[in-house]
Amino acid sequence: MVTATFVLATGLSGCAVEPLTVTTARAVPAVENAVQVYAYPTQGQSSAQLDRDRYECHQWALQQTHFDPSSSTGRTPVTVESRPAPGVNTAAGAIAGAVLGAAIGGPHDTAAGAVAGAITGAAIGAATDSNQQRSVAQQQYAEYSQRELAQARNYGRALSACLEGRGYTVK
Repeated sequence: MVTATFVLATGLSGCAVEPLTVTTARAVPAVENAVQVYAYPTQGQSSAQLDRDRYECHQWALQQTHFDPSSSTGRTPVTVESRPAPGVNTAAGAIAGAVLGAAIGGPHDTAAGAVAGAITGAAIGAATDSNQQRSVAQQQYAEYSQRELAQARNYGRALSACLEGRGYTVK
């Protein structure tokens, strides 16, 4: 029984893990499409004037929206802290498996049944933890992408409004 307790305690000590950090590529094409603005001079502005106006309007749109499409890194880390904490399902599975294994093992094989049950329960719990963290990571990344896309659209609208105010047709 002491051996089974030691094996169980040793196995459960590995259940505490850091929150999952996922680094994935952003939805760059959607953001680029949201900020892409074509301006046509309608009041005879030169290409040099268009460049100056576009730069000044970029600065104004940046101040208004706090979004700068030129500082994009192309990858965004998403740190996920799932609830319950990682390892909870692994520990619960190991404990439940040990209890069931001891009960099924009979009076002479209680320790062996507890160890086998703990190992099986921990494996099932670890798989549940992994799936739960992956699901939370995907949800948080989708929310981040939607916020970033909304900021990019606001930037594009601000840039368009500024250029239209300076006498350009904007598409």
